[in-house]
Amino acid sequence: MKLITEGDINQYYLQTLCMLFFPRAKFSNTEKLGPDTPVAIVKVTSDETTAYAEASLALGSRSVLKYHSENYRPDEPAQNTRSIAASKAFFFAATEFCGYNPPWGLLTGVRPTKLAFDRINAGMTKDQTVKSLRADYLMYPKKAILATDIARTEAKIIKNYTDKDCSVYISIPFCPSRCAYCSFISYATKKFLSLIPDYLEAMKKEMRLLSAMIKDLGMNVVTVYVGGGTPSTLDEKQLGSLLSCIDECFDTASLHEYTFEAGRADTITAEKLALCKEHNVTRVSVNPQSLCDEVLKNVGRLHTTKQFYQAYELAVKSGIPHINTDLIIGLPGDTFKTYSDTIEKITELSPDNITAHTFAMKKSSALTVSCENVVTEDNSELVKCVDYTQIVTKNAGYYPYYMYRQKNSAGNLENVGFCKKGAEGIYNILMMEEVHTIFAVGAGAVTKLTGQSGKRIERVFNPKYPYEYLAQDREAEHQKLEEKAREFFKITE
Repeated sequence: MKLITEGDINQYYLQTLCMLFFPRAKFSNTEKLGPDTPVAIVKVTSDETTAYAEASLALGSRSVLKYHSENYRPDEPAQNTRSIAASKAFFFAATEFCGYNPPWGLLTGVRPTKLAFDRINAGMTKDQTVKSLRADYLMYPKKAILATDIARTEAKIIKNYTDKDCSVYISIPFCPSRCAYCSFISYATKKFLSLIPDYLEAMKKEMRLLSAMIKDLGMNVVTVYVGGGTPSTLDEKQLGSLLSCIDECFDTASLHEYTFEAGRADTITAEKLALCKEHNVTRVSVNPQSLCDEVLKNVGRLHTTKQFYQAYELAVKSGIPHINTDLIIGLPGDTFKTYSDTIEKITELSPDNITAHTFAMKKSSALTVSCENVVTEDNSELVKCVDYTQIVTKNAGYYPYYMYRQKNSAGNLENVGFCKKGAEGIYNILMMEEVHTIFAVGAGAVTKLTGQSGKRIERVFNPKYPYEYLAQDREAEHQKLEEKAREFFKITE
């Protein structure tokens, strides 16, 4: 695709808008124009009071030209207003040209609820917030309502925590096999799985150092999340050792939430779940992704629907208070019929949480590398599945409590967590809204230092790969983290 801009315009943002309408578009200033190359030209000018934009979109003999203007606002930087004018002009041209109106309008970022939060914190009512989101970002009414409702729910949780509270994320980046849609730093070969014993020892050392630092900083751990990868890849002995170390480092009995992302049915046993229960885990994820065996096979998910039901029953019998199930909407081979059957059967099981993700093309996933045509311009069936999820979950007594989006998600659609009353995933809310410090342990983990209720954020990255993590001096690396944390929070000996 050829994108030409003139004036004070954020070209990268316009590229992301282009990909809402042309999801496989690639951009090059040197590309020769062919008969199948869309060309977008966006221009912006301004005077003392107004930004004026025009946008044209052409392919072969077809073309559309649209204009839009935005008045400057006292509380909005002039550059933002010019960007809004340019993006709306392009959006109007693209919707007419393609015959498609993206439900989230101009929004391409991962946190739609942040915009609702800003308006709520500014004193807007629900109706005013919805109206503002629709006017400013051209989103569908039901999306504006969804973002506002979730923001209001999250606000009730967030107000219970201060900058002295924190969470701990523990990374287990190993899987028994890798799903075709996955790009997580997770490993399934014998060579990498053989790293697990040494990895656990290094991670436990990091955890002990982190625990001491958190106490020195005068902070209080309120949630712990063991994620991956697939943490239940660990055998019973390895898992028991890990959970015992977590007990040693943190007062798990007093945590507000303790999540173990068990994940795949083919790794879950009654013994592993009993260990989780014994060590005070309060929330466990058992993730089918789909209840259609053909779809599971398409994405290399090495378990069956029958195995999921068996694993789910084990989770129920374990006595762990809360169970979450993850689903993915729009997997290759999935249809409205197969997906609707999945969401209906999951709600019949009645887990406390259901997280419905929209399929996203990850850069390093097997599906992307193999160039399979799994993302198309026609997202009508996907939108239907997303809408049906909200209808079915509402009728079954669930409500949406957190939301985010992923880059390159099909149709620019959302991932939403649904829960029953009082069963919100606290870590998910605190992590996604970036109002809470999260200390991370292990390969691929990212510590997020947060202050002034999210107004100050600094990230500290652990090595991406387990072998890089094992090659590091854990004490030296922890010292660097501690220095950054002390400087961030201005704590002295």
